[in-house]
This record gives sequence, structure tokens and C-alpha cells, in this order.
Amino acid sequence: MSTVRAAGEPKQDRSRATRQRLLEATVHCLAERGWSAATVSVIADEAGISRGALQHHFPTREALVVAALEYVFDERRKQIEALPPPTAAGAERVHAVVATLMETYNGELFRAALHAWTAAAADAQVQEVIAPLERRFARSVHALAVSHLGVDDGDPHVRTLIQATLDLARGLALADLLTDDSKRRRRIVRTWSAVLADELDGG
Repeated sequence: MSTVRAAGEPKQDRSRATRQRLLEATVHCLAERGWSAATVSVIADEAGISRGALQHHFPTREALVVAALEYVFDERRKQIEALPPPTAAGAERVHAVVATLMETYNGELFRAALHAWTAAAADAQVQEVIAPLERRFARSVHALAVSHLGVDDGDPHVRTLIQATLDLARGLALADLLTDDSKRRRRIVRTWSAVLADELDGG
């Protein structure tokens, strides 16, 4: 029995590694090429495997994309939950939290998710997949903000302020996709952080 397990483990490891490579390749293709251009052939080339090997793991493009989207949102959620709380206090603590929240809407995972949102707007089936994943991710980001800011989530005004912060983060991330908007971004983050700190402190 132990011989069978030992012989099977490398094959299982290779299968898991191939699946992971396919998911990462799909995310990269979605982020860099967009939804329509991320075809099975393109993804297989990006992953460095044959189309047949890809279809062994994911028989259809839909199955692959669904798995990749689940991977995208799960990885983004893990990144959020792994972020340590800030060590600063007062207004600097608020600024540190806002800056962290801004960074959660950035990078390849965000770009891949963005293309998925765009596709979901025109495709009800994609929307069915995306909507619960996005809600789960949004809850994680919101919980991080509440925890790191140390505020009362039961206060409607506080909830509105946090949602406004997250909406601002998404908007700045979109602006940054077209041009390097880092200088203006830093200025807006600093200004909003001061406003938010003042509001959370009672105005």
C-alpha cells in the first residue's frame, strides 16, 4: 500500500503544479490581454503546456475561467486577511489604513478581476459567478478596514465613510490603469485620510 501511495504522490504533485500554472497563466492573460483574448490556446501557450493537457484539467474554457476567477478572488482575499494592523496612532494610523486599502485595488489580480467585471456586465452567466466572489472579497476588505481603524461598524455614518473609502480606492485604481497616476494618488490619499480621521474623531 505504501508503495502505491509513494508512486502516486509525484503524479498528484505534478497534476497540482500544472493546475496551479494554468490558473496563474489564465490570470495573467486576463490581466494583460482582456477577457475575449484570453482563449484556451493563448492560455495554454502562456502556461507552457499543450491544449490537450489543458483540457485534461479543464475540459472547457468556461470551467478554466470559473476556476481562475475563484482563484483571483480567493488570492485577493488572502492578501487582505494577511495584512498586519498598523502600529501608528491617530491621524497617521488612519492614513496607514487608507494607503493599505488603496493598494488592495492594484496589481495583476485587480486587473484580471476588472476584466471579469466588464464581462459580467454583459453576460448574466459570468455575473452569476462573479457576484458572490466579489461580495465575499468586499466583506473581507470592509472587515479589514473596521478592524484596523478600530471603529464601530454599527454606526451608519462610519459604515458610509468606509464604503466611500473603498469606492475611492477602486476609482483611483481605474485611473492608474491608463497612466501613472501615483503622484496625484498619493495627494488624494493623504487628503482623504485627513478628512476621514477628522470624521472618525467626531468632526
